[in-house]
Amino acid sequence: MNRYPRDLTGYGATPPAANWPGGARIAVQIVLNYEEGSENNILHGDTASEAFLSEITGAQPWPGQRHWNMESIYEYGARAGFWRLHRMLGDLPITVYGVATALARAPEQLAAMKAANWEIASHGLKWIEHKDMPEEEERAQIAEAIRLHTEAVGTPPRGWYTGRCSD
Repeated sequence: MNRYPRDLTGYGATPPAANWPGGARIAVQIVLNYEEGSENNILHGDTASEAFLSEITGAQPWPGQRHWNMESIYEYGARAGFWRLHRMLGDLPITVYGVATALARAPEQLAAMKAANWEIASHGLKWIEHKDMPEEEERAQIAEAIRLHTEAVGTPPRGWYTGRCSD
């Protein structure tokens, strides 16, 4: 039998010792993805509506059309979900994975992130698939994401997480 190409064992029964500061036994990282306003939408110049990330089972892109249900899911996150999390987590040191176009479209939410002194990392330019994108186009999108993030936030990204597959 050929060796399976994925590691499903990890450290197994003998994990390495994690020497956390102060003898802590657990480390918690809280990351808030801010993507609302960066999803596929004909209003953004895309050819179809978003279909990848939603609560709509079996969602398909609607070429040339707005998808009101899909838009309302993303709008709810910006209008209500973000503010609820900000009230709950505003005093904690969290990281925001912010999609550059979403941050640029949300000046009030961005101001609240900055006032809370949250670390704002880049989550790419738009919430789109990159896996079949030509390398030069993806490089151009990365450069534009850094430029737009820097313009919107006032500082360059403090980290990067693309979020969707890339070759």
